[in-house]
Amino acid sequence: MNTSLNWIKDLVPGLSCTPQEYIDAMTLSGTKAEGYECMDADLDKIVIGQVKTIEKHPDADKLIICQVDIGTEQIQIVTGASNVTEGCKVPVVLSGGSVAGGHDGTRTKGGIKIKKGKLRGVESDGMMCSIEELGSNRDMFPLAPEDGLYLLPDDAPVGESAVTYLGLDDTIVEYEVTSNRVDCFSVLGIAREAAATFGKDFVPPVVTKTGDEDDVNNYIKVTVKDTDLCSRYTARVVKNIKIAPSPEWMQKRLRSQGIRPINNIVDITNYVMEEYGQPMHAYDLDTIANREIIVRRAEKDESFVTLDGQERKMDDSVLMICDGEKAVGIAGIMGGENSMITDSVTTMLFEAACFDGTNIRLSGKKIGLRTDASSKFEKGLDPNNAMEAMNRACQLIEELGAGTVVGGAVDVYTKKKEGRRIPFEPEKYNKLLGTEMERAFMLSCFEKIGLSYDGDTNEILVPSWRQDLECDADLAEEAARFYGYDKIPTTLPSGEATTGKLSFKLRVENIAKETAEFCGFSQAMCYSFESPKVFDKLRIPENSTLRKTVDISNPLGEDFSVMRTTPLHGMLTSLSANYNRRNKDVRLYELGNIYLPKQVPVTELPEERMQFTLGFYGAGDFYTMKGVVEEFFYKAGMRRKPEYEPDAGKPFLHPGRQANIIYDGTIVGYLGEIHPETAANYSIKDRVYVAVIDMPEIVERADFNRKYEGIAKFPAAVRDISMVVPKQVLAGEIERIFVQCGGKLLEKYELFDIYEGAQIQAGYKSVAYSLTFRAKDRNLEEADITGAMERIIGGLEGIGAKLRE
Repeated sequence: MNTSLNWIKDLVPGLSCTPQEYIDAMTLSGTKAEGYECMDADLDKIVIGQVKTIEKHPDADKLIICQVDIGTEQIQIVTGASNVTEGCKVPVVLSGGSVAGGHDGTRTKGGIKIKKGKLRGVESDGMMCSIEELGSNRDMFPLAPEDGLYLLPDDAPVGESAVTYLGLDDTIVEYEVTSNRVDCFSVLGIAREAAATFGKDFVPPVVTKTGDEDDVNNYIKVTVKDTDLCSRYTARVVKNIKIAPSPEWMQKRLRSQGIRPINNIVDITNYVMEEYGQPMHAYDLDTIANREIIVRRAEKDESFVTLDGQERKMDDSVLMICDGEKAVGIAGIMGGENSMITDSVTTMLFEAACFDGTNIRLSGKKIGLRTDASSKFEKGLDPNNAMEAMNRACQLIEELGAGTVVGGAVDVYTKKKEGRRIPFEPEKYNKLLGTEMERAFMLSCFEKIGLSYDGDTNEILVPSWRQDLECDADLAEEAARFYGYDKIPTTLPSGEATTGKLSFKLRVENIAKETAEFCGFSQAMCYSFESPKVFDKLRIPENSTLRKTVDISNPLGEDFSVMRTTPLHGMLTSLSANYNRRNKDVRLYELGNIYLPKQVPVTELPEERMQFTLGFYGAGDFYTMKGVVEEFFYKAGMRRKPEYEPDAGKPFLHPGRQANIIYDGTIVGYLGEIHPETAANYSIKDRVYVAVIDMPEIVERADFNRKYEGIAKFPAAVRDISMVVPKQVLAGEIERIFVQCGGKLLEKYELFDIYEGAQIQAGYKSVAYSLTFRAKDRNLEEADITGAMERIIGGLEGIGAKLRE
């Protein structure tokens, strides 16, 4: 967004500052200025002169000698320009002055200095200028000759500054306006911000009522079929059109905005677009069939010729402006060649509307066309601004004598956009910012930027054009930027974050990382997007819930078309890549989410569950992985040992080497050896072991509250027990009996022998444990130990165990 500083100063009387001061202050108050360019930076000592007499150069056929009146004196200038005549008025750079460049439009830093000298023996006290030498071009000054001096109008005041007269004594400021500040994509919006920044009054143009006694409804009818894409459509009619050049003041402002003046009608629409940020369009009413405007979506493959003469193909998502028979414009982008304004126009239809920004952006990309108007509509304009801009344009029509405005206006506005009400809480703002701003100061800041205060409800009334203000933090920011960010004291943040403490969940995840890395695992990062073919590679049954996935609506390809429901594919893919690169003894871990839809097809966000996945091949076996899992549980404060259920039912794991991990009666994960067929699907010919732990279950049971226990003061008593048990009895069942029957005296137990052989009955195995007993407050007596052992033996008999003789 660029604005003329002179235009801003006209809207903010009393604003007096250098361009650098202006951009510094505006940036600090939240309207970031990228920089500025002084249009007259290379122009010096250039005045309006009038050629009094002309005579031929005695020694050069192509040179002439001019006597030029510059107001204070008459000077002699030698020139080769072919379009000089006696009495014409031209820009004259005096001796010691400078110009921007040459006739080819090239610019020189610091300008080209002009000195008094001689041309073929005749003295020349200055130089008459072309428009290029004044730093501009024929696009901005269409009346300038292609090769020759720029001739000024007859009423140009001799002796006055030509730079000021042509409006080149201006500064163009470039802003970086964020898309949420739609109001600042206009000169009025920037001027309002400047007034608040510098503490000056903002004086917008006063729009007066326009229109004759006639009724616009007698001239045009408007129907909006797609109100979701066109929230408001306003129209007015102007008759008795008189096409002419726009006044010099308007041309200056348009040129400062980089817009080429064309004629009064076109210039008014461009002027209002820059002033209000509201694009407008004009149609020749005589070309509008049935005097009717219909706003509708285009037909599929509909062709349309735009103002630039290009034929464009539409689809049914593009919004069109149509008359009773045909399309006459692409809404918000460009009008049609069939309704363009020509010099023969007599009655004109003015349009100011508000279209859906997203649709305009997508439509522009589809048809390959982006205009100044569409760039503004893309931001999402305020529909309440449309009628204000329309009335301003009609006011200019009457002031410039460009036509007669018909009374009334057509306004199709199905759902009016209202402003917001936000509770006024100054104490909360100060607490958030760390400031001590007064209540009255905050209200004065809000008033400067167009916000009002309702004392009865203690609410700030936010107008519809401030779409960015939604909550208390936004109001705090508004107060802070005018208070001055540099005045906000430096303080430390308060609350738990000051101590640098991690959340409990992150602490548990860090324990998982530390445990894995301590055990020799390296971290892997796997994709959340996978292929549906993954389930076949993992040998997962067709009816498994794991196949119920969240499908991606715009996938990069089939291999990334669903969200993963198991982390195994990513882990096995990483292990496979290492295996096929002949890396030995690879250990990897991953902490990543799986995505479990609550129902299929998906109607709400899926459940995301963090999974701690471990995988390795090479050195190690099932019990190695089991040890890593138990180490993690211990580090996470889960004091009891987990239990294992062999019948995990995982088709991708070896049927005899897999187990569910159970803690507190809940399955918290599984581990085992990858089924050989599954491993073969990933081109791994070695044994692969994995463990998957559901982290939400671990976070729920983790505990970092540890109590110190001193060194034991009393000796321990150790008893060995050897038993014969059925082969199907698991060590975990035996150890559970130890814990239940041993009581508080049982300090620990340790398995030291398992034996199966000829001396043992078929279907049985010999198991031997070492049990350690200790009391914290006394020496144990034999009766204490004997009682505990009898209870343990009794419990073991219940699972078919017999003491070995």
